[in-house]
Amino acid sequence: MGAWDFAGGTVVHISAGMAALAGALVLKRRLAHLNNLESQPSNIPYVLIGTGLLWFGWFGFNAGSALGANASAVSAFFTTNTAAAAAGLSWMFFDILKGKKPSVVGFCVGAVVGLVAITPGAGYVGIPQSMFIGVVAAVVSNIAVYFKSKSSIDDTLDVFPCHGIGGIVGMLLTGVFASSKIYPAVTDGWAYGNFDFFLTQAKAMGLAVAFSFAASWVIFKFINLLVPIRVTNQEEEEGLDATQHNEKYVQGTILVATKEGVVEKEVEPDFFEPTTKVSLEKSNGTVTVAYSK
Repeated sequence: MGAWDFAGGTVVHISAGMAALAGALVLKRRLAHLNNLESQPSNIPYVLIGTGLLWFGWFGFNAGSALGANASAVSAFFTTNTAAAAAGLSWMFFDILKGKKPSVVGFCVGAVVGLVAITPGAGYVGIPQSMFIGVVAAVVSNIAVYFKSKSSIDDTLDVFPCHGIGGIVGMLLTGVFASSKIYPAVTDGWAYGNFDFFLTQAKAMGLAVAFSFAASWVIFKFINLLVPIRVTNQEEEEGLDATQHNEKYVQGTILVATKEGVVEKEVEPDFFEPTTKVSLEKSNGTVTVAYSK
């Protein structure tokens, strides 16, 4: 149908985002989500390491789609890096504009959104345009995350607002900024007077959204008929590592609040016994925390 996608942003990221949305709707909400319990990152250094690995790996994903060590690969490499950096900073600064504090996790999420958004047009757009794509994708996805958090959709890792919406923004903006001066074989985009190409990209995006969501919905429903996907409330409360895999985390240290202040203690093997409770005395009362397997 004449649509262009340099490195698979449509078939990978848009499809993943729509599949995640279908899965969240089929599986329904977790108990923590129903009780409005917010999940915090358990290890921020690991978030940074994971983002760095993704960022570096994305060079192979995008630049490698040129299928050779050539000018197109170099261009895709630099647009990928620029979009990720611009998106990471934009996400963080947009959080500040909303009254939140800047965070390294926010930067990491924004950077991944930028990587997603630049994927369809990595080899077709210039570096300034890639910066614009990263900024727009980060802001739009940030807003999408906010509205998702106010809804009943329990997309735990924000796959739909980040990968899905980020991929949609990237696909559409490829239809705006694609240039035959960057990649001679590609059709010029809307910014260069060709509105028809933007419409073609929008149609391809719409088809990918509809097909991925519908197909994923059917697959989830079919599997659920054969083998129930949703765990019981009790299994969810105990934890899926323990109930589904008979595994539990018993290594490392934890921070415990005491009268003398916060101290670091080794995690004992029986720390996660069912309904074990630890009372932490504080100046304004006692806080009781329940731990399970």
